[in-house]
Amino acid sequence: MHAFDYAEFTDRNLGFINADEQARLRAARVLVIGVGGMGGAAVQALARMGVGALTLADIDTFEVSNLNRQVFATLDTVGQDKAQATAAALRRINPGLDLQVLGAEWSGRLDELLATHRVVVNGMDDIAMGVRLYRAAARHGATVIDAYTSPLPSVIVVGPGDPRPERRLGYPTLGVPPEGFDEAMLRACFEREVEYVMVHSSSANHIDLGVARALIAGTRKRMSFAPMVIATGNLMAFEVAKQLLGRRPAADARGYFFNPWTMRVERPYPAPVAAVRRWLVRRFMARLMND
Repeated sequence: MHAFDYAEFTDRNLGFINADEQARLRAARVLVIGVGGMGGAAVQALARMGVGALTLADIDTFEVSNLNRQVFATLDTVGQDKAQATAAALRRINPGLDLQVLGAEWSGRLDELLATHRVVVNGMDDIAMGVRLYRAAARHGATVIDAYTSPLPSVIVVGPGDPRPERRLGYPTLGVPPEGFDEAMLRACFEREVEYVMVHSSSANHIDLGVARALIAGTRKRMSFAPMVIATGNLMAFEVAKQLLGRRPAADARGYFFNPWTMRVERPYPAPVAAVRRWLVRRFMARLMND
């Protein structure tokens, strides 16, 4: 085995960032909750860019169905704990990496974690836990890097003073304690997010509507495609880097979509345009679900 040297490991970063910025990355710690698809791609990029400390949290194990897009899912890791298997892979990239690995206990330690982590990557697809994360991040002044449920890569940066997605998207969970969440409420949250994606992007042009109908109805798991998922994780990693280095973020609390089919960045529409598009989207979704 070759001896590991951090300076040699990060030498080719220089030019994209300077030596002082590399030192800042080495001194940073980032919390990544969910290390499967987007979270796994993001955490790989963070480790390879030389972030010195990472806290990984996940409750799942790798499955065969993860092989199509999750960077640390291999036939060797199927059946293994995602956080532990990811940590083992990251240590083979950077054995000097300071890693903290958490399983299901992470949710009970959220306030403790956010007191020491200023930047968080949300790689979960659990709406209830996402709401809890955002509420806790607001209390502790942490920034959350996230993405939409969308067939297009996207990224959101929610700073300490920004409106939570719960308020911005009009979730029915607003003002309700987590123990009061029910399945109907969480389904409505998901539908609000899908509506936002349809209003503010060209996502409907890039999905099979029959599959989308089953997804919205809750009879099919979320669709995933490796280039989309991995690109999203890398966009998230870029936004983490900007936060750590004090560079201006490209995304805000509303986020943006990158359309690799048309090579366009799609940003949220102004309110008057969005209102018209929302009316059209609601009519479209009603017809879609009734067909």
